[in-house]
Amino acid sequence: MIGRLAALILLCTLSHSVDVPRQFPLTVAELGDNLTLTCPVTGSDSSLFYWYKMKFGYMVQTVAAGSSYKISLQGQFKNSRFNLTKDDSLHFLHITNVSKEDEATYICQSGAAYVMKFTDGTVLVVNDPKNHQKSISVQQSPVTASVEPGALINLQCSILSKKKENRVQCPGERSVFWFRAGSGGSHPSIIYPQSNSSCDREDRSCVYSLSKTIRDSSDNGTYYCAVVTCGEILFGEGTKVQMREDVCPLVIALGTLSACCVIVVVVVIISRSHKPDCKRCKASKHSERDRTPQDPPNDVVVNSTSGA
Repeated sequence: MIGRLAALILLCTLSHSVDVPRQFPLTVAELGDNLTLTCPVTGSDSSLFYWYKMKFGYMVQTVAAGSSYKISLQGQFKNSRFNLTKDDSLHFLHITNVSKEDEATYICQSGAAYVMKFTDGTVLVVNDPKNHQKSISVQQSPVTASVEPGALINLQCSILSKKKENRVQCPGERSVFWFRAGSGGSHPSIIYPQSNSSCDREDRSCVYSLSKTIRDSSDNGTYYCAVVTCGEILFGEGTKVQMREDVCPLVIALGTLSACCVIVVVVVIISRSHKPDCKRCKASKHSERDRTPQDPPNDVVVNSTSGA
């Protein structure tokens, strides 16, 4: 539903008590999966702790509540599918056999009396492979992009009907969100909840575009589009964006000089290794040419004594 992502926008209006608003990460699970949600708690004055479940159009539900010593599940969440654990400053909410009903925004809150703050949260999306719309596909272009710093890149997300005679279903309920997954393996973060779009007359295909300026390496990553339509969420394959690093001319010059130095050193070593042999050859030739017929060979010892 649109609510699973629209809840993120609503939560932004509740974050005035937080000094620096943060984007909630997106957690995607398959139907029947087991998953664990993590909430870090910092500060010594955190004696109270709460887990909340927020689904668009419904009242906020308290999943768990208690003190730092004992936290208990509340209401309908007291069942075998939910479990709580703690490890030092980390609180964990374990959900087994995930269902579509678990789809929501989960946030945690900690603090003391009169001083409470939202610590962390995540948007949980549950995919059901059996219910995926077989007649609609989502395609992204380009597949990869290498751009220079400060360049503007145009990302496209196309919703196509696999059958030409069919229209794209539920046109009035369609929404598109863009996410970026960093190269460090971090969770995808929502960057834009809307973009420019154009559809053909028969509404058999729609193209959504996002223009993004790549300022530095922090903008590197894989950009995904998520299409919410007919109560389902469909993801594109992603566009991998990599900033092209400019090579400094000084580095090129130093590399060239280093290569030249290596060549010169090799030539000098080779020439010095052959030079003594040549000198010995020349010396031997000169000694043979200067010796008179009366001179004995160098290897003959002449006895200067006359007699014995």
